[in-house]
Amino acid sequence: MTNELQRAIQLLKSKKWVDLTHTFGPESPHFSAFDAAEFTTLFNHDDGFFAQSFKFAGQYGTHIDAPIHFVRDTRYLEELKLKELVLPLVVMDFSKEAQDDHDFTVRVEHILGFEEQYGRIEEATFVALRTDWSKRWPDNEAFCNKDEEGNNRIPGWGLEALEFLFTERKVQAVGHETFDTDSAIDFQKHQALRGEYYVLEQDTYQIELMTNLDQLPAKGAVIFNIVPKPEKASGFPVRSFAILP
Repeated sequence: MTNELQRAIQLLKSKKWVDLTHTFGPESPHFSAFDAAEFTTLFNHDDGFFAQSFKFAGQYGTHIDAPIHFVRDTRYLEELKLKELVLPLVVMDFSKEAQDDHDFTVRVEHILGFEEQYGRIEEATFVALRTDWSKRWPDNEAFCNKDEEGNNRIPGWGLEALEFLFTERKVQAVGHETFDTDSAIDFQKHQALRGEYYVLEQDTYQIELMTNLDQLPAKGAVIFNIVPKPEKASGFPVRSFAILP
């Protein structure tokens, strides 16, 4: 006899699933302050089994940031609850704006424009910023997009937009396709990742370096953020995916 949970999983598996996670390796784009990843073969099949060692910063590849990443005396990754990691998903598409202006920064008026088309953003949702920057992966030069002075030109969130989402719309978490929450031009102007600090100060998490957001609807999907539980970790590579309605 099929129970409620079994029927639920049958329903979910009948839907389209979209992987929101980059495959990463030693040559992948990464935050400039971190060393490149190192993958080492410890044993191969001639030894009887294949095993590897992996060395990389917690914030590497598509990854999750726990509050402790920026904010003292807050939660580590292991303290995030399972139900926090599965949320209704809203995808705001500003890929055209980011293509036309690599310094594009999401403002409150952009969110209001989105809501005019798709309706009010619901509480306790995960809001993903689509810029299609992920299409530059794994080309490190294209991803960093440096100008003649060596500054990155990368789109992102503005602080006021994030404040609006968390205080006025009471969203649960956010994500984006780039290295950082803040647009590069905002970081250069303020010499601080104000948006990233603000998000993590809300005692929640964010997902960075997402991909395949162009395959998702604006509303109706659900995001799953599956991650290991390293002890006292500030972040870790994540396997994020969405199930479409």
